Amino acid sequence: MQTMTMPLDIFLAAFGDKVKENVSLAPYTSARIGGPADYLITANSADELAEIMALIWREHLPYFILGGGSNVLVSDKGVRGITILNRAKAVRFENGDRPRVWVESGVVFSNLANRCASKGLSGLEWAATVPGTIGGAVYGNAGAFGGDISGNLIWAELLTEGGREKWPAEKMEYGYRTSVLKRGEVKAMVLSAELSLKNATKESVSATIAEFSERRKSTQPPGASMGSMFKNPTGDYAGRLIEAAGLKGTRIGNAEISPVHGNFFVNHGKTKASDIRALIELVQKTVLTKFGIALELEVELVGEW
Repeated sequence: MQTMTMPLDIFLAAFGDKVKENVSLAPYTSARIGGPADYLITANSADELAEIMALIWREHLPYFILGGGSNVLVSDKGVRGITILNRAKAVRFENGDRPRVWVESGVVFSNLANRCASKGLSGLEWAATVPGTIGGAVYGNAGAFGGDISGNLIWAELLTEGGREKWPAEKMEYGYRTSVLKRGEVKAMVLSAELSLKNATKESVSATIAEFSERRKSTQPPGASMGSMFKNPTGDYAGRLIEAAGLKGTRIGNAEISPVHGNFFVNHGKTKASDIRALIELVQKTVLTKFGIALELEVELVGEW
């Protein structure tokens, strides 16, 4: 902490009482797990997010951006430096023969999909059960039910060290659950995005969403959980491998590999991140030993381990 005292003073002077100290991050994650952030600041618009990040980058402060908290495991020791809670949630629809929607990166993706349905706009039905935010989806190429963000993204507005830039979808170099951003090849963060839609009817879009939601409920655990924990290896499914390894229902502390779906880990209350981490390592070691397949994490480990 000593090395960041001076630049931190500049940050605190700029944002004052907007900055909260020693805040537990567990309530901000879908698994309800994790230690404290040294400092937490909430960005309520893309402009605020850009302003906060520009200062952090200029002063070389350590930081972490938290959106919906669905794809991260925050360590018990917490996150050093500044955590930015992304609550930039403006939405603007553009109708016509080729409808589209512009959204700020803090918008919850499932909420957006349901808003589209209420307007009779198709294209994001696959996202109705996807947790997390648009920013996280653009960053990691989120997907479900045969759809993913790369199929909808027209452009993303990114903040880079050179300023604000609009990137077409192809510049994101998307792959399965990855992008040029997630691979760390470019230093940038998502401010907003424009997504393509199609004209349809409320009834047809809502029916598809209901079908997907029912399928999701029947195959995934309710309550506080994390998943998908691992990426699916080529030609197979992580959940199938975990089940075939006999690991479903395995428990360490209050953390459990879901008996419903092997690629989801459940928090049974006051679960430690270290217990989830131990389950992760057990799965990777067992699947590698039994099947010769190295499972790669889809969830990101965040904080001080």
